[in-house]
Amino acid sequence: MARVVVGMSGGVDSSATAALLVDQGHEVIGVTLHLWDYERAGHAGRCCAPEDQYDARRVCEELGIAHYTFDRSELFREAVVDKFIEDYGAGLTPSPCVRCNEHVKLGPLWTIAQRLGATQVATGHYARISQDDSGIVLRQSVDLDKDQSYFLFVAPTEALSRLILPLGDRHKPDVRAYAKGRGLSRADKPDSTDLCFVEGRDYGDWLLDHGVKSVAGAIETTDGRVLAKHDGVHRYTVGQRKGIPGVDGVIRYVLNVVPERGAVVVGTHEEALRHEVILEEVRWLMVRPPSELHAKLRYRHEGVAAHVETLSDTSVRLHLGAGQRGVARGQAAVLYDGDRVAGGGFIV
Repeated sequence: MARVVVGMSGGVDSSATAALLVDQGHEVIGVTLHLWDYERAGHAGRCCAPEDQYDARRVCEELGIAHYTFDRSELFREAVVDKFIEDYGAGLTPSPCVRCNEHVKLGPLWTIAQRLGATQVATGHYARISQDDSGIVLRQSVDLDKDQSYFLFVAPTEALSRLILPLGDRHKPDVRAYAKGRGLSRADKPDSTDLCFVEGRDYGDWLLDHGVKSVAGAIETTDGRVLAKHDGVHRYTVGQRKGIPGVDGVIRYVLNVVPERGAVVVGTHEEALRHEVILEEVRWLMVRPPSELHAKLRYRHEGVAAHVETLSDTSVRLHLGAGQRGVARGQAAVLYDGDRVAGGGFIV
């Protein structure tokens, strides 16, 4: 059996992952990455918070395995938080959890695993991973409601090649039942539901406190009609309906955010539909991906058929089988061949 480092967040999924590997006979080491120093006194965070480190250590004690905490807060701030602030300030809709898996979690976790003499890394992500003659095979979880394959396409190749995902073949209620039956203290811990570093605050207020300028201006239609004034473009994102005034009984959505002149451009449902999407920073997990794929344009997007036109080694144009609303610059778009992740990139 292998020595395996398990990324321990303090939640039920990573706790169950560690327990499953222990039960399989592996030598398991729990590792928690300290990513964020909370700024709000009394904030009960459920992702990367100080109490999560305590929970992870407690579970490791229950399992009789070693536990270590490593500080990666500077890397997290530079690669994820600062990028989040920069993107919002530029009128984009960032993908911080994708960036976190890319730069902070899986790569550094594999580096730590090597230092600890481990040959593999495991996490509590809901996805399935294996290898064949063509390389890494990343698939959706059997529990599609919890599937997290969307977040993993851009993780470092070496880290993915060493990754074990024990929960990919399980459903969340079964994982909780296993953790409870195993006697783990965090079996009933609620799932994390928001960005850890925002600490449950309104995004707009948080961004103002972290350097984003409040550029006031007008909410306007595509033909230049001013519908209302607003107090800051950072409070709007593409696809948003809330807070957008209707005119003549017509519902409108945010089509574009232009920080340079403080404009929030809105349009009707028909105007909001996009039939083509350009991706950059494209990464493929298949040697010869088919040109007909299924595209998820954001995490909870149900997906749409897409014909892939190659523009360069790292950029493609997607011709969508049906018009899609809420296509936002900065978001990750992940491409599937059936349940297999073919690749993905970022919408520009």
